[in-house]
Amino acid sequence: MSRRRSKVRNQKGFTLIEIIAVLVILGILAAVAIPRFMDLTPVAADKAAMQAVAEGKSRLSNQFARSLLEGSAGTVQSLQTKATASFAYAGDYTLKYDRVSATAIRVTASGVGSVKGTNTGRWIIPQ
Repeated sequence: MSRRRSKVRNQKGFTLIEIIAVLVILGILAAVAIPRFMDLTPVAADKAAMQAVAEGKSRLSNQFARSLLEGSAGTVQSLQTKATASFAYAGDYTLKYDRVSATAIRVTASGVGSVKGTNTGRWIIPQ
């Protein structure tokens, strides 16, 4: 019986005050952190649209390089026509290509359906 009592006396655990202190600290951290993460949704949507614009610019560069390898120097007009016909989608985003000048195309990405986020970039023909 003395063995049993010694086991009970040697048991360790957290006191009620320690548990309450941990819960208070977690509550404070949650109150500070949750509002910060709630504001990240629109930023993430704009960053995703920026990635879609980068993909559109990359497609334009790839098409320009392909036309150079085929021996026909691609003009901005022909690149814009090809991009509008073939490169209109990038994941959840619709890409729009507008000729800005004789050497530049504006690429605009807009979310499709419930996807939000819009971004615009400019692709300049390499010299």
